[in-house]
Amino acid sequence: MGMEVRIVLHAADEDTAARAATAAFATIAALDARLSDYRPDSDVRGIAGAAPEPVVVVPEVFDVVTRAVDVARATRGAFDPTIAPLVALWRTSRTSQMLPSPDEVAQARALVGWSRIELDQARVTVRLPEAGMHLDLGGIAKGFILQRALDTLRAEGVPHALLEAGGDIVVGDAPPGADGWSIAVTCAEQMGPLRNAALATSGATAQFAEINGTRYSHVVDPRTGLGLTDHHTVHVTAPDGATADAWATALSVLGPVGARTVTLPQGVRYCFAENRAIHHEVP
Repeated sequence: MGMEVRIVLHAADEDTAARAATAAFATIAALDARLSDYRPDSDVRGIAGAAPEPVVVVPEVFDVVTRAVDVARATRGAFDPTIAPLVALWRTSRTSQMLPSPDEVAQARALVGWSRIELDQARVTVRLPEAGMHLDLGGIAKGFILQRALDTLRAEGVPHALLEAGGDIVVGDAPPGADGWSIAVTCAEQMGPLRNAALATSGATAQFAEINGTRYSHVVDPRTGLGLTDHHTVHVTAPDGATADAWATALSVLGPVGARTVTLPQGVRYCFAENRAIHHEVP
């Protein structure tokens, strides 16, 4: 995932804690190797490399791609797992401090479109219909991986745990003697302590670039091909990490007004904040 992962857990003894943590980190490493768009030998890169041929994938990869398509459909493309060509173009712009030309954006956008992904559940295949199309699961994979790592901890007999990576948090049972895990984020007091849930944060607070006097987020809007310029942060809680991660990205793109136009999955809540002022919350 290209970032540090922190695990906080409560176990019966030190040996149990060490064994469970080791197993959880192994789960994280194994899934990252499959879902990363940076690793040249990942399943995600293999799907792109085989286009336009279908690729048989492991169930975990099929699950993530299917869930990503579901969120893309629900948000009318504000979340798009085929956004990789636009992300690559924007990474170049952030480095060069120059905006991409309209032609460059148009060429990249021609290779983007979540509805073009072909999923065959019977054969467990994923197909991108055009060479040059790429998947970028960065907006959902992190939460998915953390959730699977929590499943591993539970299987090792350690259900009281918190896992955190780059703004995504997944928690299991509450710490002994507590109602839940208290997360120190803006408007956390309205979300309350978390247990057996996930929280994801998305916005331009930590990663951004200033080009020609405008501050652009690292989060790319699939509709424009550029980083977001609305400087808000959204916090999303959900029953699982993948849902929280994907919807945080989508709602960040939609913004406070656009967020009101979509139907949220059951159990998803959010709030927007800007300059520490809360804009909107869905109970």
